[in-house]
Amino acid sequence: MRPILLHGHTRSLTKIKYNSDGDLLFSASKDKSPSVWYSHNGERLGTFEGHGGTVWDLDVSYDSNRLLTGGADGACILWNVSNGKELFRWTTETQNAVRAVAFAEGDRKALYVTDKTMGQSCEIFIVEISENIAQQTSGHLKRIVVQGDRATVALWGKLNKTILTGHSDGTISLWNAETGKLLKSIKPHTKLVQDIQFSKDREFFITASKDQSSLIIDATTLEVMKQYTADCPINSASISPLFPQIMLGGGQDAMNVTTTSARQGKFEVRFFHLVFEEEIGRVKGHFGPINTLAFHPNGKSFASGGEDGFVRLHFFDEDYFSFKFPEELTFEMNSDE
Repeated sequence: MRPILLHGHTRSLTKIKYNSDGDLLFSASKDKSPSVWYSHNGERLGTFEGHGGTVWDLDVSYDSNRLLTGGADGACILWNVSNGKELFRWTTETQNAVRAVAFAEGDRKALYVTDKTMGQSCEIFIVEISENIAQQTSGHLKRIVVQGDRATVALWGKLNKTILTGHSDGTISLWNAETGKLLKSIKPHTKLVQDIQFSKDREFFITASKDQSSLIIDATTLEVMKQYTADCPINSASISPLFPQIMLGGGQDAMNVTTTSARQGKFEVRFFHLVFEEEIGRVKGHFGPINTLAFHPNGKSFASGGEDGFVRLHFFDEDYFSFKFPEELTFEMNSDE
């Protein structure tokens, strides 16, 4: 499995994400210039210039016409994907960094989350996205103050009824998107939750934590269903839309990378069977911690972004699609009978 290396960023990657069709890959990094690439050959289409610092998160609309980014400069920016132009900008009153952004289903609403710094609380802002950008306003529909530790990642739940957040102390919270009320909160991790990604049907999600574990959690009840452990901090995790498999990425903390070899630093993408919780393979390549991962929507490839500033596109070999555990083969035989 020979990857395509994308080197358009000068600093470490913070987020990568495919659009709904899978033909485009968006990337954000600490170099303040999000990029968009063709996912089949790694050709860069362009960059989005406007942030004044690290871009922590991004999300793309379902029709791929608009991009949402949040950065350390305290700005949440809405972009035109086709020409890279800035359409609108929300700025936080206190200039707190925007840590997470997300479009709601239907792309008519969005959220952005500000950091808990300078004596200010972490807050979730829900804003309306106007179809006609000339009518876009800077006001917000809802403002939710997050009590306790800051939220590091946020996603919309099914039908936009809830908001899911992961926190720096390992907490996972579920909020009512209409009222802002905290519905449920659990603490399945002991350290920072770095990433949350939904399954294809959005019935459950996977977490990635600095406590060296990753969990499958029911999206409605927040019941922990599966657990995967590693011997290094996990920065990102993703669920295959094609097979019952998940992948994890991470590695030794960035501050210690210069004193550690790639082998010792464990800078590998690890694949696990979703149900059996057994590791089934590893993919090497990055020269630093893996910060972000994403499966292609068709499940036939994946992308990884690392501390080394590279995005790597991986296309699975034919034998990947024929691999089965003995238990799976037995089940298929019994089903045919």
